Amino acid sequence: MATQGSRSILFTNTLPQQGFRLLELTPELEELLSLEDAPTLQLKSPSAALARAVIDPSALEYVNLCTPTRTYRIRQVQSSNSLHILQPSLGQISKEDIKVVEDTDTDGENIQSLTTLVDGTVTTIAKCGSTLELHTPPEGFSAVPFLEKSLAFYDRRIGDEDVDVDVDMVHADESMDGFNTSAPVDGRTLRDQVFADIPVSAEQCEVAWMGLCAFVDERQGICFRPSARMRLTLWKRLVEGATLQGIDLNKQFLVRDLWKSVLDDDDDMNGDGNGNVASPFPRALFEAVVRRLCVVDERPALSAEVKWASFDKVECASWVGETYLAATAPTSTSAVSRSEFIHAWKDCLPESWGEEASLSKLPPGSFQNSDPTTLYYVDPSQRQQTGKAAGSAPAAATKVKSARNWHELLKNPKSR
Repeated sequence: MATQGSRSILFTNTLPQQGFRLLELTPELEELLSLEDAPTLQLKSPSAALARAVIDPSALEYVNLCTPTRTYRIRQVQSSNSLHILQPSLGQISKEDIKVVEDTDTDGENIQSLTTLVDGTVTTIAKCGSTLELHTPPEGFSAVPFLEKSLAFYDRRIGDEDVDVDVDMVHADESMDGFNTSAPVDGRTLRDQVFADIPVSAEQCEVAWMGLCAFVDERQGICFRPSARMRLTLWKRLVEGATLQGIDLNKQFLVRDLWKSVLDDDDDMNGDGNGNVASPFPRALFEAVVRRLCVVDERPALSAEVKWASFDKVECASWVGETYLAATAPTSTSAVSRSEFIHAWKDCLPESWGEEASLSKLPPGSFQNSDPTTLYYVDPSQRQQTGKAAGSAPAAATKVKSARNWHELLKNPKSR
């Protein structure tokens, strides 16, 4: 225990105080920052237009902290105990800089005391009444809703001259400017520009991009997301070409050979005469679908060329069934019969994959039944809402049942 003879430390306060915010690090983030080659972290938030299009307008102002692979929501936590950030004097404070706020009877003695304590002075340079903590919601973070609002919609019927393009209002000005681009632009630069406005880590952005089969049309300078009908049409041509050329999609194959098998004689005749073959759809779209269907462990990064590929028939068949349902029965009013759907699904698959066409192979929650014999597609965003509602229902029922049990126990105590 300190005595009156112990040395004292002069505690001072600077005016004005500096603006500091304290951020609490998770163990994973602390370990990441301790590495010799620690990555650069990003503070990301969507533009006002993109935020309004995706989330609740009442929650527009937020910032996420993003590592290359993970995303954290930053939220402010108030504290009843203020935290002071201290700084030692290091001989930079003189007694003339210190204002004594208490009156004393012996001024000379106090001045002598201050002179001896200046070198041991501790100064509070900031006062923090709140801290910032990192939060990850149970459902995690996804870039899909932001990409769906940021990318132009690509839809085209094979044989048509024009492409139906629906440029979303969020980036309408930037995207429409790209239509008049005379020289090709760098696709990676365009993609990075889209990712910069999405408050999710780069890896999560890439995963969502691949899942949507998004691609960049470098000639037009536009980032697209293809419609379900477009993805299904391309898949059918892909299977037809692979069958004719004897390409086994379940084994490793050259993507270049598969692309050639997709082109038919009419496509060759519609070329420009200089060896450039006209195709029924952009090569970038074809590669986006192939990349999406690649075995996960063999899937190349977005920055890498797709040279070799092989498809996992289970994963691929599930994707084809979901895509077919999204293209033909997107709402309850367009529901199709189960038997018709299964039959059409099998026709879209290679002959040896027919047994994979089963409702149990579709992603959970991807369809709903209008009646016992028909079904329709459910958008992924609606699946989350349905799952939350279903998850809360049993809890509510348990609560009611528990209350009812207590009521019955207390109703007639004499019976016990």
